[in-house]
Amino acid sequence: MEIPPDVQAYYAIGDEQARLGAGHGRLEALRTTELLHRWLPPAPAVVLDVGGAAGRYALPLADEGYTVHLVDPVPLHVEQARAASAAARRPLASVTEGDARALAFDDGSVDAVLLLGPLYHLPSRPDRLRAWAEARRVLRPGGVVVAAAISRFGSTIDGFASGFLRDPRFAEVVRRGVETGEHVNADRVPGWFATAYFHRADELAHEVEEAGLELDGPVAVEGPGSFQRGIEELLDDPGTRERVLDAIRRVEREPSLLGASAHLLVRGRRA
Repeated sequence: MEIPPDVQAYYAIGDEQARLGAGHGRLEALRTTELLHRWLPPAPAVVLDVGGAAGRYALPLADEGYTVHLVDPVPLHVEQARAASAAARRPLASVTEGDARALAFDDGSVDAVLLLGPLYHLPSRPDRLRAWAEARRVLRPGGVVVAAAISRFGSTIDGFASGFLRDPRFAEVVRRGVETGEHVNADRVPGWFATAYFHRADELAHEVEEAGLELDGPVAVEGPGSFQRGIEELLDDPGTRERVLDAIRRVEREPSLLGASAHLLVRGRRA
């Protein structure tokens, strides 16, 4: 199955490995890790990290005692994850190149599936539903899928936060994104992301239910922190960091604020 060339090119640059360690990516990683610990079954359990990139979440989970298989469609990510796994105290169970829509794993073979990126890059609804169906297929009864989506209004937020709205081309990206959910960086401008799909919160919930999974969420990942300038300084101080995270937790399910979070996370459970 084909991955759009601009998506491959975007990730082939290699920035994804460091993205979650700085700025708003750091807040995203802290909150995502927190929610994984809330929703995943306890270790030891078998986790399939689909679209796991260089192993930002897979490697810490393996270190906690999970058996983690990582799958990613980008060759550079697979190479990076293998190198990191080889150097880890507890390596990953496997690292393979693959596609969320056609997983090379047996029915009912894992306890949890992570989709912390694939849904972004499947603009076609049938493709997204296929990814959900594959995740459900490989789950054991009682297993869970934890999936991430970018908010429908992510490009709007980014347009203000980064000043991209100075460029009329980005204003068109924003308009199209809000109307259709399709984020298209036709000119491949650095910093404007690649071909993607941005979800409404209710739409993400419906996809979970259409897959035949028991829904929990969506919840906001960064929440109002998506707008915070100088987020690094707030996260550097342990006391302030906890107050920031607590403020986000308090409103993580507030319907009127969900769309304002850059990312949303949802859990689906197989009965």
